[in-house]
Amino acid sequence: MGIALALAAMLGFAVNILITRYAVARMPVEAGFFVVLATNILFPLALACVELSVRPVALEWSWKGMGLFAVAGIVGTFMGRRFLFDTVRLLGPSRASVFHSSAPAFALLGAWLLAGERLGAYELILVAVVWVGLWFTQPRSAAGAPALAREAWRKGMIAGLLTVAGFGLGNVVRGLAIREWSEAVLGTVIATLAAVVLQVAVTRDWNRIRAQFRAADRTAVALYVGCGVATSIGSIFVTLAMTHIEIGLAVLVVHTTPLVIFPVSVFVLGSREELLPRTLLGAALVLAGISLLALR
Repeated sequence: MGIALALAAMLGFAVNILITRYAVARMPVEAGFFVVLATNILFPLALACVELSVRPVALEWSWKGMGLFAVAGIVGTFMGRRFLFDTVRLLGPSRASVFHSSAPAFALLGAWLLAGERLGAYELILVAVVWVGLWFTQPRSAAGAPALAREAWRKGMIAGLLTVAGFGLGNVVRGLAIREWSEAVLGTVIATLAAVVLQVAVTRDWNRIRAQFRAADRTAVALYVGCGVATSIGSIFVTLAMTHIEIGLAVLVVHTTPLVIFPVSVFVLGSREELLPRTLLGAALVLAGISLLALR
């Protein structure tokens, strides 16, 4: 069950990366991120209202759990997701998914230091198999001589590293939060509220944000709303996955987005980023590792 929930979360985040490619082309990320955050609040809040109205168990508050969800929102939702938009804009969706897939390294380290998780030799071998597979799925354009300006490449690398740290450590704190307070949907709302407060605090040029909204069309707003729905689904499912499997393993599965991104980019979107034989080998290794983890 945990692996299935983590795979569902992975699909949500993969859809977000694909939609982001078109969203940032229609409306700058400064304004678009507010649309995403608003959706990250309203969509899970609507789900929470439905959930609370039909379930037999009453809601119980945990201030420690709520605080941990808030920290997860600041580190993961604000820092990780905010810089993911910049990474997609600067480096493209396939390169961004490579950065996204490396976050489990931070998550495994954080889960060991903060949550006391210990993986056995079998699990560590399978984790290594998945990582090797993810490395092989890296497209040629991301590893060879990319047609990117040096400044864009430098900024993209910085944004990518901040994305990795944010998603990796943010997910560890989210895993600690769900252990204290088993409210995945409401926890997602609280995490996003914390991210919104921080985003408002660091935003200075509100005139430019308003101008970006005035210049944007409905399609641009709809695309960012789609990003918000996809990331909300991903956040809820990865939180639920952590109640069934180790935090580090859940994060590992969630960040196998190249399995979806690369085939869609090539066969559906007609991207120039090629699927090479090594990419297919990498995908096979990732699928084999995840399957064995699910059967362990």
